[in-house]
Amino acid sequence: ADLVTTLHKERPSQAEKIIGGTEETTTGVIRLKAMAKQGVLKYPIIAVNDALTKHLFDNRYGTGQSTIDGILRATNRLLAGSVFVVIGFGWCGKGLAMRARGMGARVVIVEVDPLKALEAVMEGYTVLPMKEAAKIGDFFCTVTGNKSVIRKEHFLLMKDGAIVCNSGHFDVEIDLNALRELAKEVREIRREVKEYVLEDGKRIYLLSEGRLVNLASAEGHPSGVMDMSFANQALCIEYLVKHGKELKNQVYPVPKEIDATVAHLKLNAMGIEIDKLTPEQERYLSAWEEGT
Repeated sequence: ADLVTTLHKERPSQAEKIIGGTEETTTGVIRLKAMAKQGVLKYPIIAVNDALTKHLFDNRYGTGQSTIDGILRATNRLLAGSVFVVIGFGWCGKGLAMRARGMGARVVIVEVDPLKALEAVMEGYTVLPMKEAAKIGDFFCTVTGNKSVIRKEHFLLMKDGAIVCNSGHFDVEIDLNALRELAKEVREIRREVKEYVLEDGKRIYLLSEGRLVNLASAEGHPSGVMDMSFANQALCIEYLVKHGKELKNQVYPVPKEIDATVAHLKLNAMGIEIDKLTPEQERYLSAWEEGT
């Protein structure tokens, strides 16, 4: 979305010549929908992020694995038995929570959405407000797409040695200015790890300067999950070339047939076969005469 907004602001005449675009990220889709709502978007966008074959896999399994990978590479800490606070229970947060729990951490979820918070409770996680989670966490990771999720009042409540990182989007999810103001001393103790010593002697460790820890401290998502995202990108671009003139300057979902095609392609690549509905089953699902 940064490229799209820059184009609209700095070279609007070029935007008029573009057939359409695709958006890969959750935060990008939010911003592009805001542009469309305000009537300033100059060409149609397909929200690749919203494809089932993107967010159910890339966001969940990709972010979950790569974030844990980044944290472990940066810190070499043991997760088993620790309290791991996941701030945000969207698809990225779900994947991270699942992987942290799988490595033996006691996972706490922080949410503002009551539906997602309820889902986390039903999944067996502890759900707390940030001011309570801040007191008990050993690891904190933001995956919200918002800003100032961890703030001054939270840093002051954290225990000595707390580790803080971000795997949501830009380096604004953690209030870095507040952390700097609280610190009497800052030093880099490992690659991608900075130690902030507060006035009371308490130490807080920031990973990757608050940027995406899975990219800065690790290698991002494995190719085995990114292939589906890129397949969506390629097929959606082909769709825009064929149908772009028929679309309004809005944000569109990925066509269902593209989603299904990507899923089939992935299964084929993995050597997995699945059944098909019989003609009788197809008729049953489309009829009303038989029972419900």
